[in-house]
Amino acid sequence: MTCGQEAFFSERPRLLGLAYRVLGSLVDAEDVVQDVWIRWSATEQNTIERPAAWLTTVTTRLALDRLKSAQRRREVYVGPWLPEPILTAAGPEETVEAAETLTLGFLALLERLDPTARVVFLLTDVFGYESGEVAAAVGKTPAACRQIASRARRRLRDAKPSKPTPGDRAVADRLLAALAGGDTHAAMRLMSDDVVLVTDGGPNRHAARAPVIGPLRVTRFLTNVARRIPPSVRIQPATINAAAGFHLNDPARQQDGAIAIDVTDGLVSAIWVVTNPDKLTHIGTPTAIT
Repeated sequence: MTCGQEAFFSERPRLLGLAYRVLGSLVDAEDVVQDVWIRWSATEQNTIERPAAWLTTVTTRLALDRLKSAQRRREVYVGPWLPEPILTAAGPEETVEAAETLTLGFLALLERLDPTARVVFLLTDVFGYESGEVAAAVGKTPAACRQIASRARRRLRDAKPSKPTPGDRAVADRLLAALAGGDTHAAMRLMSDDVVLVTDGGPNRHAARAPVIGPLRVTRFLTNVARRIPPSVRIQPATINAAAGFHLNDPARQQDGAIAIDVTDGLVSAIWVVTNPDKLTHIGTPTAIT
């Protein structure tokens, strides 16, 4: 492996993490990183003093362009739009902060921001870049980037997604057991008063077309869904976007589903369900991402 190849592949998990957080789609993020690799391979690499900065800038610009195009498609999406879930590959490089910013709750929250604000916020607050570096990546002045980041923080200030903790797995497992056993009271006791369930089935899968809010409504919805699950479906505990969750697989119908569960103060605060097959092409394989 050449020095140029080594420089790129050592940065690849970080570049993929940046592109994925910007786009909310692993498929699109991988396309962006592949485009970065092609451009990197075509450059005079020995003339680039800071390869990591160069790679970050190109990744940011390509992801931003793709996000602007994707925003128009999301405006006409059928039902709630959720990011493409990933099966998180845990590793020594994973930190609490990185895990928090990979959750479906965090990525869904970023949808409140316009594309440029989303990128500036991610580069500044998640990846820790200085305003000058951010400015070079998005084509703005450092002062403008500081203002954009400040406005983004104010817009997101009233909603703080939960931070994954080791104890979340037990809560998620107890919820599944209660639902599988038809114990609605036990299920409701595991939920916060303002628990919300969001389902993304896309245009071709049955799903709630609006968020379901409150322990009673969420339990009723999940109980009805559980009754209709065929025996062929396998439900396996999984880490979905760094959060406790489940991977549903039906070999008979060749269908998948992903459920991620946010836990706050020991109670389920949000449930994210994705059954849109277009968003589940990677769900069976752990993803190395930072």
